[in-house]
Amino acid sequence: MATDYDAPRRNEADELGEDSLEELKARRAEAQSASVDVDETDFNENLELPGADLSGEELTVRVLPKQEDEFTCSRCFLVQHRSRLASTRGDQLFCRDCA
Repeated sequence: MATDYDAPRRNEADELGEDSLEELKARRAEAQSASVDVDETDFNENLELPGADLSGEELTVRVLPKQEDEFTCSRCFLVQHRSRLASTRGDQLFCRDCA
C-alpha cells in the first residue's frame, strides 16, 4: 500500500471521535479473532514418536560417593573436581562456572 506523505495526518484522537461504537466493536472482534491460542502441552501430548515408549525400560547407573579430590559447589550443587575450584567464601566453595 502506497503512503502519501504530503497528506494531512490524522491522530488517534481524531479517529476515535469519528468512529461509531459499532465500528469500534467490529474492529475489536476482528483483532481478537485473528489471534489463536495454542496450548503447547496439548500439542506435545498428542505427538508420539516411534519407539519412544520407554515405560518398560530400567536405567541402571552406578553411583559413586564423592571422592576426596572433589567438592560440591555451593551455588549450582554439582560435584566438581578440585581443579575446578574458583573461590571460597567461609565454608562455601564455588566452581569456575559460578564464580
